[in-house]
Amino acid sequence: ALVANVSDTSDSVEEVADLSESEQLDTEVTDLATTVDTVTTSEIVPTEVADTPAPTEVAISPVGIPTAPAGDLLKDLSVGSGGTGKGALAGRAGTEASKRASGATDASEAAVARALKWLAEHQLPDGSWSFDHTGGKCQGQCTHPGTKADARFAATGMALLPFLGAGHTHKQGKFKEQVRGGLYWLASNMKVTANGGDMVDSGAMYGHGIASIALCEAYAMTQDKQLAPPAQASLNFIMYAQDPVGGGWNYSPRGAGDTSIAGWQIMALKSGYLGYLEVDKKRCIPGAMKFLDGVQADGGAYYGYRTPGKGQATTAVGLLCRMYMGWPHEKPELEKGVKYLAGIGPQTSNMYFSYYATQVLHQFDGPDGDIWTGWNTKMRDSLVAMQALQKHETGSWQFTGGDHGFEAGGRLYCTTLAAMTLEIYYRYMPIYTKRSSEDDFE
Repeated sequence: ALVANVSDTSDSVEEVADLSESEQLDTEVTDLATTVDTVTTSEIVPTEVADTPAPTEVAISPVGIPTAPAGDLLKDLSVGSGGTGKGALAGRAGTEASKRASGATDASEAAVARALKWLAEHQLPDGSWSFDHTGGKCQGQCTHPGTKADARFAATGMALLPFLGAGHTHKQGKFKEQVRGGLYWLASNMKVTANGGDMVDSGAMYGHGIASIALCEAYAMTQDKQLAPPAQASLNFIMYAQDPVGGGWNYSPRGAGDTSIAGWQIMALKSGYLGYLEVDKKRCIPGAMKFLDGVQADGGAYYGYRTPGKGQATTAVGLLCRMYMGWPHEKPELEKGVKYLAGIGPQTSNMYFSYYATQVLHQFDGPDGDIWTGWNTKMRDSLVAMQALQKHETGSWQFTGGDHGFEAGGRLYCTTLAAMTLEIYYRYMPIYTKRSSEDDFE
């Protein structure tokens, strides 16, 4: 697994064999394979890295016509084509005062700015990122490269998300050229199949889900019609890859689900839905709910990996998915699960858990609740204190501990999770508002 941490569960992880044949997705979701005519269908060949700057003149090439319906929802749920807006992503265009009122500080915002600079400096010349960050300009100046060097979709998607979270798109912001290069790489390296746009490499469905979130968020934030086809194609593949029996997702398409991988796919579907892309609500979302029902314990307060359990990271993932799929704030099992996470407390030794748990607690109790305030102060200040401030590593993080993503993803993985955690105050608007309840999948 690339980022799953299952050491806190009692479930044994079974190997999942790759499927020998693909099945056509039986759904009415539009197949964009015939319209995304500039996306390569060949296998990804690792690019030899040269010590040259990342591309600054890469344009998002026309990749077909958008199929998402036109309407006011895009205006309400995005920050517009470089401007401001309202809705699920509107906090990314917030004022400095509003960010600090939600829990950010001058120090945490400065840490995010340094992190974005480090990520920009470690982009590869072709616009992508690698968990082995030592290529390009770095040339080994930063320690702890990840071992999953060929999981390029996961690395590129994870690197893009902090830029998007801070309001930078390929149309606006200090880092618009870096964002443009990353989006172009994702779209042009996606393999178009009859089942949608495949971004599965050694990062498995983890990488596909993460890259899909980046494409869908960029589309929702800019309404760029050129991004609609690859974003929709990535969602089509997620819907195809869902386990037709259990409703979850696994390393390989249509395999028996696990909670960690399912979390990224559900967040991608939600991001696409908020951007008015097509999501099969009649089959896909009920299937995801069925999967969560199958791994929950104590009525849904806790979640296991592939069977019912009480894992730390898997409970955080499961609860966040439940919140985004319509669980009411007053549900007793949700409150019980939140208190369980709060009792564990922030853990920089397991940033995968902390990343998801921070989102759950912020959505449930932020910005003024006692549970959130206590968690946020410790999480935020620990991350600020642990950020590297020396030489080429300035702006990055490297953690040690039980999260085996630290080894696979290395310094880039650690830096993206830390930066996104420090962006929690404005990455997503509160779920429990009237508008958000109207945007549930149900």
